[in-house]
Amino acid sequence: MMRCLRLLPLLFLVVLVAACGRGRHQDKTEYLPVDQMYEIAHQALNNGNYERAIRFYQRLVARFPFGLYTEQAQLELAYAQYRAKKHDEAVSTIDRFLKTYPTHAKADYAQYLRGIANFYREASLLGRYIDLDPAVRDLNSTRQSFTDFAKLLRDYPDSRYAADARQRMVYLRNTLARHEVMVAAYYLRRHAYIAAINRCKYVLENYQQAPEVGDALALMVEAYENLGERQLADDTRRVLALNYPDHPFITEGRSVVERKSAWRRLVPFG
Repeated sequence: MMRCLRLLPLLFLVVLVAACGRGRHQDKTEYLPVDQMYEIAHQALNNGNYERAIRFYQRLVARFPFGLYTEQAQLELAYAQYRAKKHDEAVSTIDRFLKTYPTHAKADYAQYLRGIANFYREASLLGRYIDLDPAVRDLNSTRQSFTDFAKLLRDYPDSRYAADARQRMVYLRNTLARHEVMVAAYYLRRHAYIAAINRCKYVLENYQQAPEVGDALALMVEAYENLGERQLADDTRRVLALNYPDHPFITEGRSVVERKSAWRRLVPFG
C-alpha cells in the first residue's frame, strides 16, 4: 500500500508531461482567433511560404465562414494557390468567392486572377520539359483565359486590371490564331481541304486582327486550288493581295506549309 502511494507523484508527473506535450503540438489553426490566423497567413504569403499561407487561410475560412477577414482570406488564398502552381484549386476558390460575393468591391480582381491562373496553367506535361510553342499544346486553358479576361472587360471595363487584361488577350488571340493555322496546314498536307478551309474561316471570323490572318488566306487559296475551285481561289488571292501585299505567298509564291517547314514535324491538337 505504501509503495503504491509513493508511485502516485511519479504517475502524476508523467501525465502532466504528456499533457504539456500535447498542448505544445496542438495545431495553432484550431484555437487562434481570426485576426491572428489572418496575420500569420498574410505574413506567410508575403514571405513566399505559400503552403503555410494556404493551410492557415483554408482553416480560417472553415472556422470563420463569415466576416471581412474571411472575404479577404479567400482572395489571398486563391492568390497563394496560384503562386504555388495549384491552378485548379485557385480557380475553384475564385469561383466560390464570386458565387458568394458577386457584387464584392474586389470582384474584378477575382475575375482577373482567374484569367491569370489559367494564363499560366501548364497546358501539357510535355510543355514543362521543353521549350514548346504554346500554339502546339492543348489550348483549353488558353481559351479559358481569353474568356476570363473578356468577361472582366465586359463586366468591369473601368477596372484597374483592364489594361493588362487587354494586352494578355492580344497574346492569347495570336496564340489561338496560330494554332488554328497550324491545324489548317496539317489538314492541307493530309489533303483534307474542306477541313483546312473551315479552320482558316474560323481564324478570319474570330481573330481578325491576328498576324496569322494572312497565312489563313494563303492556305485557303491553296485548298481551293486543290479542290478545283478556281473562282474561289482567285477571289481569296485578291483579298490576300489587297490586305497583305507583302505576304510571301504573293511576292514569292511560297506555300505557308513550305515556308514554315518546322510545322511538318508537328501534329497539332485538333
